[in-house]
Amino acid sequence: MTSVVSRLPDITGEERTRILATERVPDAHGKLLADIPAMTALEAGGAGQAGRLPSRFTVAAWNMERCYFPARSAAKLAPFKPSIVLLSEMDNGMARTGQLNTAAEMARDLGMHYAYGVEFYEMELGSPIELPYCKDDFNASGWHGNAILSSVPFVKLALFRLDERGRWFCADHADASDEPRMGGRMAVAAIVDSEAGSVCVVSTHLESAADSDYRKNEFASLLAYVDAFAPGLPVIIGGDLNTGNHVPPDYDWRGEALFDFARDEGYSWDLTPEGITIRSSLITPNNDRQMKLDWFCTRGLEGEAGPLLKAIDAQGPLSDHECILCTVRL
Repeated sequence: MTSVVSRLPDITGEERTRILATERVPDAHGKLLADIPAMTALEAGGAGQAGRLPSRFTVAAWNMERCYFPARSAAKLAPFKPSIVLLSEMDNGMARTGQLNTAAEMARDLGMHYAYGVEFYEMELGSPIELPYCKDDFNASGWHGNAILSSVPFVKLALFRLDERGRWFCADHADASDEPRMGGRMAVAAIVDSEAGSVCVVSTHLESAADSDYRKNEFASLLAYVDAFAPGLPVIIGGDLNTGNHVPPDYDWRGEALFDFARDEGYSWDLTPEGITIRSSLITPNNDRQMKLDWFCTRGLEGEAGPLLKAIDAQGPLSDHECILCTVRL
């Protein structure tokens, strides 16, 4: 059961001591997730501009790479007037991003409601490449997660955990030593009203440090959660699915098992813009990998794909992911 709160409760000193002392094994990690309130809650706030979505509206999905530049990112999106924005890799109370609640910042600048859920509790300041951007030697909250921004109120909200075994927590996972984290991949889902009826919108982020079958299983879990949460409703899922991330040097996404699986479940990928979605950025300079990681997956909707919005403004890059947009018709 997801609880909805106006502010996520911070990790207490006692809870942090417990996290640091916990054996780095899956069963112990699952117990932490169940016991720490913020890991089963969504923070909701902001204010929108309308009561219902129109029958035709714009959706954006963007991996913000921590969201170093919330105000500039909101300004980049504003001319496209998205009614729904699906965000991933959003910091909240992290030293590397100035301790900001980045989802709340973007929602305020865009005049939207927001719902934010924790993917990871960052047990340290971040990965080594991020340490030069930390002005403090502590995290005020340590949250990193996904969010939905909406121009209309949320009718219903849920957090879906896709990994409870703690790949980034457990001692046998290679990435855990450089960036120890408690938590795992997840999704934030919302039902919102439109002139043509209710619609389910989902922001998600699948595992990078895994193979195609692992991500397919994550996506299968997500679709099962969506079916239970929003039975029979139109659905749009957007986010960084990390497709092809396990197959260097070409990073070919086309063989990912989740594509055909979703089609067999009645979903479509047609609203995803063409083009590579990775670029060089502040903390990942000289990034020349040809990767297509970001997608829209829909059920019961029509519309048009695009544009692919370059994640750069006059001051420089905003993220290592381009933003994808589409227009939806109900």
